Amino acid sequence: MKIGKALVTLVVVLVLIQFIPFGKDHKNPPVTGTPQWDSPRTEELFNRACKDCHSNETVWPWYSNVAPVSWLLSLDVNIGRSKFNVSEWGREGKNDGDEAAEETRKGKMPPWFYLPAHPEAKLTPAEKDELVKGLAATFGEEKHEEKKESR
Repeated sequence: MKIGKALVTLVVVLVLIQFIPFGKDHKNPPVTGTPQWDSPRTEELFNRACKDCHSNETVWPWYSNVAPVSWLLSLDVNIGRSKFNVSEWGREGKNDGDEAAEETRKGKMPPWFYLPAHPEAKLTPAEKDELVKGLAATFGEEKHEEKKESR
């Protein structure tokens, strides 16, 4: 009997939290700038493994409208965009590309919890190496300094 009450309570809570509006506004901000990629291959790998959280071109899956998953996804995308966003390239504070290369090299990006729902983002070791080198070539310190000087 206790299991039945707990199950009913859980279902009621899950239904009620669907009415909390946080995490369901999936309007992507406009793209205001884009980087000059070192190669089409780097851009392709970035689009596969990084773009959903590190651009304003997020593809929101159906489950991003179901709480509490919607809350987590919205938070992850907002954090990802705040740290590194290729759709706002050139905007101060958004250009930590050399850090993106390092995070990818260490295996921190893409995060493990993103991969089950996005198998296309799973990179082979060779693809990961290509992406790390491409990110470093595109967003490396030398190019970053050149951009600052040319402003």
